[in-house]
Amino acid sequence: MLAHLPLMIVPFILYNIGLAGVFDGPDPWEMELFSLTMISGGVWSMTLADLIVVIALALLFVEVLKSTRTSNASVVDHILSLAVFILFLVEFLLVREAATSLYFVLTFIALFDVLAGFSISLRAASRDVNLR
Repeated sequence: MLAHLPLMIVPFILYNIGLAGVFDGPDPWEMELFSLTMISGGVWSMTLADLIVVIALALLFVEVLKSTRTSNASVVDHILSLAVFILFLVEFLLVREAATSLYFVLTFIALFDVLAGFSISLRAASRDVNLR
């Protein structure tokens, strides 16, 4: 059953943990995790918001790979991914603290997960159909 769990729920849960006040500061997403001085002399810093976007993109890659499977369970995967997107969208529209650029990007990634999942599954399923 865990194989059917949409992975985009992880950034959703992480963001809501941040809203609950687990991370420090008034805006926990701007907390600098680390910084590196580049060869050019510029300083690159990774914030918590950047890390969540990177995690969401890595999970999106896995979700796209999962959508290439053709089985009866893939319909369940798509329905659950759509439910996660709806959760993102409802929270973005109704929760004041979720009205941020970071949350919008996460919502868009969840939308892309749904659209890519449906598109890839339809394309993969069309190859499985043989007309004689």
